[in-house]
Amino acid sequence: MNPMTERRWDIPAIRAGASVCLMFGIPFSLLGQWASGNDNGGLAALFVLCALGGFVLGAGVAAWVQTVDLPLKHAMVTASGTYVVAQAVFITIRLLRGDDVNFFSALFNLTAVLFAGSIGGALGMYLRRQGMRPSTQRGSMTQEDRP
Repeated sequence: MNPMTERRWDIPAIRAGASVCLMFGIPFSLLGQWASGNDNGGLAALFVLCALGGFVLGAGVAAWVQTVDLPLKHAMVTASGTYVVAQAVFITIRLLRGDDVNFFSALFNLTAVLFAGSIGGALGMYLRRQGMRPSTQRGSMTQEDRP
């Protein structure tokens, strides 16, 4: 393999982080939409914060698990990619049902998800720099671990 075309993306790490985002972030997003539709602003805000926490967690997993020394990029791609795919599904369903779609809200929420992804990336990077590795990587040393 040419050194200039080394592997840049750890797809299993992105997949692992995205599954965490889907497991924790998306259900709370749906609950937040439900609560805002029922005029319960306080509960909606709580669910939105929990959803952002799910994106922090998922992005952090991707950043921590990746093996190509690009934790922040993996975190951002994981958080934003998962959000965009989920929103595309939600928007399509709303359009098919004839409901209104607030595209500005979806775009604004993407900025919040990107912020959550950067926090998750920083946390995953911190774990890697402290020498904490996933159990599947504990026996191997990367370039940055060698003296």
